[in-house]
Amino acid sequence: MPISTFIKETMTSKGAGVIRKMFEEGIKLKSQYGNDKVFDFSIGNPDLEPPEDIKRSLEKQVAACREKNFHGYMPNAGFQFCRDAMAEKTSQEQGVKITGDCVVMAVGAAGALNALFKAILNDGDNVVVPAPYFTEYKHYVRNHGGNLVEVSTKTDFSLDVEAIKAALNEKTAAVLINSPNNPTGRVYTKKEIEALAKVLEEHAAKCGRKPYLICDEPYRAIVYDGKEVPGAFPIYDSSIVVTSFAKNLSLPGERIGYICVNPACPDKDEVVAACIFTTRVLGYVNAPAIFQRVVAETWNAKVDYSLYEKRRNMVMEVLDAAGIEHIVPEGAFYMWCKAPECFNGDDMAFCDYLKKYLILTAPGSGFGGKGWIRMAYCVSADSIRNSKEAFVKAMADLKK
Repeated sequence: MPISTFIKETMTSKGAGVIRKMFEEGIKLKSQYGNDKVFDFSIGNPDLEPPEDIKRSLEKQVAACREKNFHGYMPNAGFQFCRDAMAEKTSQEQGVKITGDCVVMAVGAAGALNALFKAILNDGDNVVVPAPYFTEYKHYVRNHGGNLVEVSTKTDFSLDVEAIKAALNEKTAAVLINSPNNPTGRVYTKKEIEALAKVLEEHAAKCGRKPYLICDEPYRAIVYDGKEVPGAFPIYDSSIVVTSFAKNLSLPGERIGYICVNPACPDKDEVVAACIFTTRVLGYVNAPAIFQRVVAETWNAKVDYSLYEKRRNMVMEVLDAAGIEHIVPEGAFYMWCKAPECFNGDDMAFCDYLKKYLILTAPGSGFGGKGWIRMAYCVSADSIRNSKEAFVKAMADLKK
C-alpha cells in the first residue's frame, strides 16, 4: 500500500529535511576528506558537555534504578516533584509566582509544542509566527489541523507588531514567538512584547477570541552582550512557555522539556488538563522518567555560555574577512548570513556552492527567510578558525 500522499510530497520536496540531510552528508564528507577538512555548520547540536551536576545526578539515578517501580509509569503530567521544580525555575525567569499545577512535563520542546497545539487548535485555526522561524513549526501546526501564518519581521529581524496585527482574525488561536530566535539570534525586547500584548488584547476585545501567546524558549539562557529575555507572563495573561533542556544543558538527545501555562491565564486549568490528555493520546504518555529526576535536581546547574559568545565573534571575523553580510546574534548559537547578490536570492544555490568548498550550512528558505543562510556555530574553535581559508577562497572565486 502507498504511504500518505501528503507525506510523500513533503518528504520529496526540494527543501524537505534539508538541515538533517546536510548534517548526514557532513558525516560522509568527513569520512572521505577527514574531520579537519570539512566545516559543518549545518545543525544546532550543542557541543558543550553537559554540566558535571548532570553527570553526578545521572550516576545517582543509575545507582537507584534497582528500586521497585523505578522505571514505572507516573502521572501523564510528570512527577509532581519535577513539576514543582520546573515551576520554581519558570518563576525565576518570568518574575511571577508559579506552582507545579501550571506545568506539564513533555518529550522535549517539540513534544511540548505538539501536545499544546493538539490541545488548543480546531481544524482550520491559525497560528501566527514571525519569519524567519524554526523550520519544523509548519509541520507541528499542520499535525493538528492548523495553518501556520507567516508574517514579516522588520529589516533588523525585530518584531513587526503591525504585521502581526494585520494577520489576526477570528481563526487566530495563537501567536508563536521564539526568543532568542532560531535562526537569527534576535532577542525580542520587553517593549516589543508589550506592544504585541496590546495588539492581542485589542484583537480579543474586538472579535471575542483571545489568542494565546506561545513563547518557545529553549535558548533563553544563551544570550550575549548583557541582553535579557523578558518574561511574557507579567505582560500578557494568556501566555504559555514551552521549553526544553536540549540547548542550555546540552541534552538534545534526552528529549526532556515542559509546558508552563501562565497562572493568570483565565482558562489555565482547562489548558493544563488538555495538555495532560494530549500528551497521552499522542502516544508520548509521559516524559522520560530518569531525566525528569535529573532535571528536577539540576535545572539551575551553572554553564559557561561565554564559549558560544567567543565562537560567535570568531565566526563574524571569518565572515567579515570573506565579505559575507550577516547580522550580529544576540543569543542562541546561529549566524544569519545573506546570500551574495550574484545568487539572486537563491539561498539553496549558495549553500550548494559553499559545499564545494566543504562548508555546510542550512538554506534560509526552510526557515521562511529566502535569500539567507543559517550557520550553527556550536562547533569547535579550531573548525571555525580553519574554515576562514575556505570561506575567503569561495567568495574570491565568485569574482573570477
